[in-house]
Amino acid sequence: MRITRRLEFDAGHRIAEHASQCRHLHGHRYALELTLEGEPLNRPGDAGNGMVLDFSLIKTIAHEHLVAHWDHAFLVWQEDRVVCDFLQSLPGHKTVVLDFTPTVENLARHAFALLAPRFRAQYGQALRLARVRLYETPNCWADAAAEDCRL
Repeated sequence: MRITRRLEFDAGHRIAEHASQCRHLHGHRYALELTLEGEPLNRPGDAGNGMVLDFSLIKTIAHEHLVAHWDHAFLVWQEDRVVCDFLQSLPGHKTVVLDFTPTVENLARHAFALLAPRFRAQYGQALRLARVRLYETPNCWADAAAEDCRL
């Protein structure tokens, strides 16, 4: 069985090598969908009985390990030196320096690799993060799964 939890956050970025508008500093209202795969817990009397995983726990794990770090931050590639240096010169600015270009594809892949180990064993049952879907806009998104992340 598969379940999906959606979370949203705001972040800025730029694609330094892009030939069009995305080379400029800009931001998005990202939506992150996490799809977990596993069997519902069969433990009468347990608070998680009948659930693959409590949706609030999915939110807690995703928030602690990813969303809290990226929300209202500027995601910048470490090789984008002008922007990276500028953002780091702003006192108290929330800047996340990445070792990859912050395209939605790369961000989805990174999110999957970061979160997959966090969901492997919860409630004493085997779970698997089956997919991360990251929406950059309502009409544009990237999907990442284990085969995309070499896990």
